[in-house]
Amino acid sequence: MNWNQVEGNWEQFKGKVQSQWGKLTGDDLDVIAGNRKQLAGKIQERYGKAQEEADREVEDWLHRH
Repeated sequence: MNWNQVEGNWEQFKGKVQSQWGKLTGDDLDVIAGNRKQLAGKIQERYGKAQEEADREVEDWLHRH
C-alpha cells in the first residue's frame, strides 16, 4: 500500500492509526486528515520521539496495512 491510498481513505484508516498510537486524539486525527508529515509530527509531540523515529514508525505501520 502507498500513502496516497491512506490519504484518500483517511476516514477508514483513522481507527487503525488510533489503535497503533493511542495517545492521538480524535481531534488530532481530524487535523492530520491523512497528511503523513502531520501524523509523524503528532507522534513526535505526543510520544516525545525524534523525527526520524516517528517517520520510521509511520513507514513500518504503512507496510503492515
